[in-house]
Amino acid sequence: MVAERETWVGKLDFILALIGFSVGLGNIWRFPYLCYKNGGGCFLIPYAICLFVAGVPLLILEVCLGQFMSQGGITAWKICPIFQGIGCASVVIVQYLNIYYIVILGWAFFYMFHSFTAVLPWSHCGNKWNTAACFAGKKMIEVNVTINGTFNGTKTFEDNSTVSPIVEFWNNRVLNISNGLDEVGSINWEMALCLLLSWIVCYLCVWKGVKSTGRVVYFTATFPYVLLTIICVRAVTLPGAATGIKYYLLPDWSKLQQGQVWLDAATQVFFSYSIGLGTLVALGSYNKFKNNCYRDCIIFACVNSGTSFYGGFVIFSVLGFMAEKQGVSVGDVAESGPGLAFIAYPAAVAEMPISPLWSILFFFMVILLGLDSEFVGVEGFVTAIVDMFPGYLRRGYRKEIFIGVMSTFWFFMGLFMVTEGGMYVFQLFDNYSASGSALLWVSLFESIGIGWIYGAERFYQNIQEMIGFRINPWLKMCWIFFTPVFCLAIFIFTLVTYEPLVYNKTYKYPAWGEAIGWCLAMSSIICVPVVAIINMMRASGDFIDRLRVVTTPVLPPGRGVPYADNNPLKSPDVEKKDVMEFNTKM
Repeated sequence: MVAERETWVGKLDFILALIGFSVGLGNIWRFPYLCYKNGGGCFLIPYAICLFVAGVPLLILEVCLGQFMSQGGITAWKICPIFQGIGCASVVIVQYLNIYYIVILGWAFFYMFHSFTAVLPWSHCGNKWNTAACFAGKKMIEVNVTINGTFNGTKTFEDNSTVSPIVEFWNNRVLNISNGLDEVGSINWEMALCLLLSWIVCYLCVWKGVKSTGRVVYFTATFPYVLLTIICVRAVTLPGAATGIKYYLLPDWSKLQQGQVWLDAATQVFFSYSIGLGTLVALGSYNKFKNNCYRDCIIFACVNSGTSFYGGFVIFSVLGFMAEKQGVSVGDVAESGPGLAFIAYPAAVAEMPISPLWSILFFFMVILLGLDSEFVGVEGFVTAIVDMFPGYLRRGYRKEIFIGVMSTFWFFMGLFMVTEGGMYVFQLFDNYSASGSALLWVSLFESIGIGWIYGAERFYQNIQEMIGFRINPWLKMCWIFFTPVFCLAIFIFTLVTYEPLVYNKTYKYPAWGEAIGWCLAMSSIICVPVVAIINMMRASGDFIDRLRVVTTPVLPPGRGVPYADNNPLKSPDVEKKDVMEFNTKM
């Protein structure tokens, strides 16, 4: 017997799942750094513009689409069959994300386990993974010198060859990093076990579908805020915290003239709001039809951006403290991404009183932030596939088995990222598979599909049908004009300003490595035109008749207008049976 499609049980399940998935590590380790890098407080101007022109309109579009169609990321796009490749592209991207994002959880587990010691292992040299270049302290060395036996004294000089113990812990203990992508080396089995633990926890959170997900997010989406607040209270009282916050917020208005600032703002909005991944569609699909998803999206947008801004105070307070301890500028210790979470912050924690406690709290927070992003991403992928084959995967325990099979597959794929060359593979996935260009491409066609082919006014009425009132007309203007123009402009800008991938500012990827990266990116991008061509070939009639069929929505029974009477390509020659015949092939 085919099981009925689930819905969220509690009133807060949906919005907490939204927060859990989208509010993640990027809010904590990427947004504050981008603020500092791009002019401090003035970065909020391009960020806000990108948010209102593209971020929020696309957020509402995806969530409302899922709720209206009650389908996952692929089948929801029966609303615009010619662009059903949008859903396929999203599933490809989120699968890549599921493979590499969970590796960060493995790193966090590794650090947290090593924090249960009286002295943090990365706070000093003398460990078996340290080298002769290891030096705990400022990048200065004091030595006693004797010149010809007649002069004794202390000489202080700079030694650029020294390496801090946290950098050696990261490179030699956690990554055991090789010299390049062509030296994959052996698996770090301790990291492999941490990766396995991450997948086991993730599977247990998601294996029963939204019923288990809805329960877990009450903890994973809220408790990080408790930990973040505890760390914030401690961080702002550290020496040098005020200097760090000043670096974070002090505006440099000249930065607004630089195109890179606007590109950074746009990509941050798309990443932090998880636009184009299909998971927002999947989460919305589990809502009851009359749920006020518009209100939920506005609340979520405020929480998401507010968390990014709030996290900056924590991070830059700690960086200010670290800079004062080392006697350097905040700019010298500011990093983004894994370098912030696994090098800069642990180094600062090592200088604090009761450092193991603060280390445990921080990495537990990282685990929670990453965990719900991961398991909701898995839920988004599974929802898309199950909704394509409901008659097969909604029987008995087939869905649970399918989740287990996919989790096992993703775990084995992730093992490549815990080898000696794993960090190079990780960065390849991070920069290409879920790249800004791929997300922008998907978002461009989302806005065209709804704004122009299905019809913005019609979708506007569908939302009113669900929530009982008309939403802000600004959104309709965005779907028609502002959002697609914005996405296209930023997409072109990313291609024009493309630079070859470099790791740690020194290692340049080989040409074949970059080719693999572009294959990852193109594997999702080509889904949109390829599926459009396939659907055109499946339809019957001449070219115009086929075009009419694939631009006619196939809606769930009783929702909206079943056939697009307002379709500009509609003609009496295209009967309802043509659309129904096409629907049976989809």
